[in-house]
Amino acid sequence: KSRENLKMPSLTPLPTEVLPAGVRSRFVAGVNGLRMHILEAGYQTPGRPLVLLLHGFPELAYSWRHVLLPLAAEGFHVVAPDMRGYGRTTGWRADYDQDLRPFSLLGLVRDTLALVYALGARSVATVVGHDFGSPVAAWSALVHPDVFRSVVMMSAPFAGPPELQTGAQDGKAAGRVNAFANLAAALAQLDPQRKHYMLYYGTPAANADMTSSAQGLHAFLRAYFHHKSGDWAGNKPFPLKELSATQLAQLPTYYVMNANRTMPETVAPFMPSAAEIAACRWLPDEELAVYAAEYERSGFQGALNWYRAQFDAALNDELALFANRKIDVPSLFLAGKSDWGIYQAPGAFERMQTHACSDMRGCHLIASAGHWVMQERPEDVAALLIEFLRRQAGH
Repeated sequence: KSRENLKMPSLTPLPTEVLPAGVRSRFVAGVNGLRMHILEAGYQTPGRPLVLLLHGFPELAYSWRHVLLPLAAEGFHVVAPDMRGYGRTTGWRADYDQDLRPFSLLGLVRDTLALVYALGARSVATVVGHDFGSPVAAWSALVHPDVFRSVVMMSAPFAGPPELQTGAQDGKAAGRVNAFANLAAALAQLDPQRKHYMLYYGTPAANADMTSSAQGLHAFLRAYFHHKSGDWAGNKPFPLKELSATQLAQLPTYYVMNANRTMPETVAPFMPSAAEIAACRWLPDEELAVYAAEYERSGFQGALNWYRAQFDAALNDELALFANRKIDVPSLFLAGKSDWGIYQAPGAFERMQTHACSDMRGCHLIASAGHWVMQERPEDVAALLIEFLRRQAGH
């Protein structure tokens, strides 16, 4: 039996002591086959405009804990779900060998749309996505602008739908899949040999590597969060010239790994000191323990299946149906200034602004923050989201 059948159905809401006062944890049934766990604020008053906050990897609804209340204070019903494959949301399988369609971008958009309807709403004031949640938010706004009235992408720029290939490709959008296959071969020719983290996350071993790491799950997550944050002085990102092995080799090893290392082995040398951990106000140990407990129970395979779906040629072909479509609703981009995620896909940041979004309202890079910007600088993120929403409302 899968992990889903053995361990997950009896889950309860998150205990109130780990949440800010005024944030509620509960379950929403009937969400595209899921029993979805959500955190929410501003739920006390019916009929408020809905704001959705979508997390990425390896995060949870809990990652938005400091942003929920400021947005609720502006008059919104703010909801952050544990996405398919994560946390306390159930109804998905934690197996490697399975149909990946539910974990594809369009499958995740269906989850998001189903959550809106399950909450009794028919439109969303804005959908906000961070990391892998960013393309889910972007695709939601592109596919259903009637429901998702604006979009905020964080850390991961949206370059638009894949182009429809013609000629030898016979109309298929296999270009990205083939490009990554060629890139993997080129990275393996470097000295030392390298590998792309997304392709590593697609391997059968990645889940066990992380859940059973030598340093333990809590310590692995501590090093991973630290290494990608503004606290690590080595995060000084800059645009790359092209999608090539030599250019990508300039990325930190949490993106382009040494070929013979697992992700826990990759981040272990960057484990912060005891003094640095004690000084980390944005993710103290008791809050990191929430992540560790959730992933210890669920494992990472459900989350890793998102990456695997990106390299399924048939699922990429489906996205080509939207070739040349733009996001026409008001759009915003936010990231930490020290976040390499802005540039990990060369050209995407620029293409988002010039081509993929027809109503881009701004791109903000927040000082003193790395990849986990809504945890590292929640006040700045909340202020920018509120300004974006107020301008749409004409305030």
